[in-house]
Amino acid sequence: MEKVISKNRKAWHDYHIEETYEAGIVLTGTEVKSVRNTRVNLKDSFAKVEDGELFLYNMHISPYDPGNRFNHEPLRVRKLLMHKSEIGRLTGKIQEKGYALIPLKIYFRKSLIKIELGLARGKKLYDKRRDIAERDSKREVEREFRQRQKQE
Repeated sequence: MEKVISKNRKAWHDYHIEETYEAGIVLTGTEVKSVRNTRVNLKDSFAKVEDGELFLYNMHISPYDPGNRFNHEPLRVRKLLMHKSEIGRLTGKIQEKGYALIPLKIYFRKSLIKIELGLARGKKLYDKRRDIAERDSKREVEREFRQRQKQE
């Protein structure tokens, strides 16, 4: 059972998500408490492989109010936990032109905090327009279908 803490909705708008991966995340005590209070923002964050290890950049976790001097830096670099073979596979795919690792959501699995990463390729402006047009046409079709259902 998983409880979603935060989603990165902008990722689906800006990128084509081709594959998803689950990773653990290394957090300090006050970070865990802030995450439990859903004080997380994934908006501009990304993951990068460095020296065979996976790191997450720009994920904002707000300081925990009662944390006083033990509080964490909100935008610090956080280590992600994955098997070495998975990181090796990801490294090969990321080195291909145009791919990036983007966090899609952060959630609880049992009592552990996990993060879902997407292997993503950036969308061009015309791709975004095409997606909006498709979404609008689907809405129109559904609206017509519902109106015909009511008439019958």
